[in-house]
Amino acid sequence: MSETTLARADIRPIQDDLIVYNKYDGTVLTRFPQPTPEDVALDLERAAAAAKAAGAMPRHERGRILDTAAELLSQRADQAADLIVAEAGKTIRQARKEVSRAINTLKLSAAETRRNAGEVIPFDSFAGSENRLGWFTREPLGLIAAITPYNDALNLVAHKLGPAIASGNTVILKPSQLTPATAIFLVDLLREAGLPADFIVVILGNREIGQLAVESKLVRMVSFTGGFATGRSIAASAGIKRLSMELGGNAPVIVFDDADISAAVEASVSGAFWAAGQNCIGAQRILVQKAVFEEFLEQFVAQTKALVAGDPTDEKTDVGPMISRAAAEEAKRKIDQAVAGGARLLAGGELHGSVLTPAVLTGVPRACEAWSEELFAPVVLVESFETQEEAIDLANDSDYALQAGVFTRDLTRAFETAKAIDAGGVMINDSSDYRHDAMPFGGSKYGSMGREGVRFAYEEMTQPKVIAVAS
Repeated sequence: MSETTLARADIRPIQDDLIVYNKYDGTVLTRFPQPTPEDVALDLERAAAAAKAAGAMPRHERGRILDTAAELLSQRADQAADLIVAEAGKTIRQARKEVSRAINTLKLSAAETRRNAGEVIPFDSFAGSENRLGWFTREPLGLIAAITPYNDALNLVAHKLGPAIASGNTVILKPSQLTPATAIFLVDLLREAGLPADFIVVILGNREIGQLAVESKLVRMVSFTGGFATGRSIAASAGIKRLSMELGGNAPVIVFDDADISAAVEASVSGAFWAAGQNCIGAQRILVQKAVFEEFLEQFVAQTKALVAGDPTDEKTDVGPMISRAAAEEAKRKIDQAVAGGARLLAGGELHGSVLTPAVLTGVPRACEAWSEELFAPVVLVESFETQEEAIDLANDSDYALQAGVFTRDLTRAFETAKAIDAGGVMINDSSDYRHDAMPFGGSKYGSMGREGVRFAYEEMTQPKVIAVAS
């Protein structure tokens, strides 16, 4: 990362450096200076002061900037993918897919600037208002604090910045301390595309630094993707401002006895182990009807054992390192806890530095953390059920519900099950981890607040303003 890049990203050289490590071999990739609380206060004032100019920027100009940034990212796709591999530990094939999704997210954001401006209000639908006509517009909120995680270090940043720019807001961006370079790379592209520097201000630092942005009265909305504990802290301290949170899940996949077993196995293996399982909608609990349980389990374990774990730069690697050795060790602890409680480990679960080989557990007690919590690791539970009602009860046995998957050839059963599962999305004949960046994305129950997906994030980041004319 060059000094020029650091200057464009506007990071202040004040405190001890934030050191970013390669997640596979542990070498130092780069380092960034961090701000003091006083400098964060100045950054907040600067970004808030730019909000008026951001809201006044014509829609065609916002759209042009976003389209240009998408084109720049497309031109530098290999550079972006290599950065994701080194900084986040994704395999090169997975990193390329994330880059392609981020390009699409920026294009979707550009398209949103050219529609979603508001609606005509049918005042004459109520007696006594026949002499009025009018409409509502969608107005920017102002300054948005965006806090992003490490697991999709490019595309999840694009999901914050794209809709915010499209809707005429400014952003104070705090990326994960584990993957800041990828976020800065995207901010640099947006500025190169013509976005004024003060429209996005990047701050780096620990939770206390992020909390300054969360608590600031200058911030009109906090958009956060991350862990439950941090989400609770944000909700408790943010004050009177809009909140959008995606706090993870514990995704179930239900496989009925009439399903295409081979297709279900293939999709579920991918859904469980993509990005080393560090995926908020990754399949964690696979529930299989007893009549096909052994057949499914045999195929699933065989395909899991065939996955290649290791160096993420190798084209043949399927599962790269976790974000840190500590994270891998914590996942291993939960595997060991489940086994000590009576579960069987059928594959994987071996530690090699920060690489945890893909693990398959069955017979996991409901009291174990592996069942009740989001693992965020290459670990999957495969359990049996007898009836549709039991499958639904098991699927709903979690405080967190982002998405679920259902495999069946019976449309009636598919729709009944989808309706009964308490989740933000149900993928029929696919794993829980399918996501299209244009669709509404968020959870049910305890794990989410609001919706992402470009159009829906755009609407969260705006407020209606009514204009009524009496004739």
